[in-house]
Amino acid sequence: MADQVLKDKRGSTIGRIITGSNGVQTIKDERGSTKGTYDPKTNTTKDHRGSTVGTGNLLTTLL
Repeated sequence: MADQVLKDKRGSTIGRIITGSNGVQTIKDERGSTKGTYDPKTNTTKDHRGSTVGTGNLLTTLL
């Protein structure tokens, strides 16, 4: 699947969301550091340490 590039209002890239073949989405900041993941099977978002952030796709709140 294609990456989703996230930009601020000035057009600068602030991160990207990568979707794996299993549907799990990973968000990375502009430097490529992983900030968290979203698993649609469990409908949970986890931070880079694996701690649950909440229910639903909350990836953009991790940037």
